[in-house]
Amino acid sequence: MNEKFSHLTNYADIASLRPAVHALCSRYGDVARLDILAASQAGKRQALCFVRLGSSEQERQLMRDLGVGRFGGDLVLVVDLATPTAVRARADCLETA
Repeated sequence: MNEKFSHLTNYADIASLRPAVHALCSRYGDVARLDILAASQAGKRQALCFVRLGSSEQERQLMRDLGVGRFGGDLVLVVDLATPTAVRARADCLETA
């Protein structure tokens, strides 16, 4: 995963990740579309974030700054999600606090 958006790692699920990805991308312009799909590869949970911004210039700037690529017409960010073990550990920690 790209270190420039490593602060997006370890969210428990797509619903909690979505506002953070939207906030990151909206720094470059209006977010016209944001679709996030869950993926799993070799035991690692990931989110594939497909983004479209208001203009092609805004998209090019985001690509330059964050080092992301395109798939079809969409920008794609791949973000690591928390493992189920990490999610349970975090929940246990909150319960004991």
